[in-house]
Amino acid sequence: MNVNWEGILPIQGEIIVIEDDPTLRSLMVDIVSEIAATAVAFETADDALTYLLEAHDQCQLVIADHGLPGQIQGIEFIEMVRGRWPNIGAILTSGYLIDPATVPASTIYLHKPWSLDDLVIAVASLLQPDHPIRKT
Repeated sequence: MNVNWEGILPIQGEIIVIEDDPTLRSLMVDIVSEIAATAVAFETADDALTYLLEAHDQCQLVIADHGLPGQIQGIEFIEMVRGRWPNIGAILTSGYLIDPATVPASTIYLHKPWSLDDLVIAVASLLQPDHPIRKT
């Protein structure tokens, strides 16, 4: 896979990926790695929250599917993260239509099936808002 984008700055810290589908989770980790970021992947938001409580200082962004196994769904997870660590960016994904009014403020919502380019643009817009990227 080759992410053909120009202007992506090096990403310091981690991007947490929460997706219960193992194939999609692996793809998301590969995309994040391709843009020179470190991905930490989880199947449940419960596990991701435990990780964040222990090591939140490295997290720059969370990408969470809404429909997840466990106690915490994607929207709830993002609300918890925003409440405790307001500087962490958030992307919410879902294969179901979600009412935009329920998506937490300043969160980018990507409806599945999103494209590789959609995800790269969303990550860049949250982590480098003053530095546009271009497709090569």
